Amino acid sequence: MATSTSLPSAAAAPRSSKLLIGLLLVASLAALAGGGYALSRSRLFAHEAPAAAPSNTMPKPIFVTLEPLTVNVQSEGRSRFLHIGMALKVNDEAAKAQLVEFMPELRSRLLLLLSNRQPETLLSTQDKARLAEEIRTELNRPLSAGAPPQAIAGVSFNTFVVQ
Repeated sequence: MATSTSLPSAAAAPRSSKLLIGLLLVASLAALAGGGYALSRSRLFAHEAPAAAPSNTMPKPIFVTLEPLTVNVQSEGRSRFLHIGMALKVNDEAAKAQLVEFMPELRSRLLLLLSNRQPETLLSTQDKARLAEEIRTELNRPLSAGAPPQAIAGVSFNTFVVQ
């Protein structure tokens, strides 16, 4: 008994290869077309300018920390003092440099302002907030005639003891 083996014909092999190559080519072109369409719809190729992202970040604060001060405060009958440490908030490096340059005069102004206080007027939160504003106002005064005022935006206490 003779078995017949069927061998693929020489013409069938190139035909299936051409069909496979054609299908791969069509699939590749379809993928490229789909990718191009997706990219054209994205912001990458949009003709309108993207909206500016809202700025939720605050500018980095600049503080000048003063060495703590201890001053005698006005009291009837007994010796009392105020020990206070603070930081001054400024808006730019130029203002910081000016404060550092004139620090002896600014500390003198602080000593004069603080030594004129009654201890009872420094105890509540409102008293401290009022004092911080008075300090800011006093230190913002021009250092000399014709000079611009300092650029102190705020005063923060980091030590505050009335004894």
